Amino acid sequence: MQRTEEVDEELVVLLDEHGQPSGTARKSEVHTASTPLHLAFSCYLLDDAGRMLVTRRALGKVAWPGVWTNACCGHPAPGEALEDAVRRRVGHELGAGVRDLELVLPGFSYRAVDASGIVEHERCPVFVGRLDGPLDPSPAEVAEWQWVEPERLLTAIRATPWAFSPWLVLQAEQLPVLAGAS
Repeated sequence: MQRTEEVDEELVVLLDEHGQPSGTARKSEVHTASTPLHLAFSCYLLDDAGRMLVTRRALGKVAWPGVWTNACCGHPAPGEALEDAVRRRVGHELGAGVRDLELVLPGFSYRAVDASGIVEHERCPVFVGRLDGPLDPSPAEVAEWQWVEPERLLTAIRATPWAFSPWLVLQAEQLPVLAGAS
C-alpha cells in the first residue's frame, strides 16, 4: 500500500466538557502543557494468528518518544468519520491497510502528562482490526515494531507500565482482546 501524505497544518477537533465538538485547532499548536480536550482514536491490529502489533514511537515524536504503544493513533480531521481516519493513519504510519475494523471502546477518555510536560487530553475511541498487507512503517512515526501474543503483552504492561504509552496502559485492562489473556 502506498503511504498517504499528511497535511502540514493538520487540524484536530476540540471538544467541550460534554464531549461535543466545539471548534478546531492546529495539531502543532494544541499539544502543550495545557492541552484542551480533543478527539483522537487508538487502533490495535491483529494478525491471522491472533498476535497484536505493538510499535515503539519514533524518537523524534513530541510526546512520549521511544515508548511502546499500540499499532496506531491519530486524530480525525474535522468532518472525517473515525473509521476513515483510522484507515488514513494506518496507511500513513504503517504503510498498510486495515480490515475488519471494530469499535470496541467508544467512550474511552484520558489525560496524561509526558515527562517533558506535554499533556494529552483526549476522548479517544478505540478500534481493533486486522492488518491488510505487509508493514512498511514510516520512520518518522515508528522506531520499531513487534507482533506479540496478547497474554505476553498484558504481562509486560503490568510489570513495566513506564515502558508503554499511558493510553495503552489504561486501555489494556478494558480491551476485549486482552481481557481473555489475563
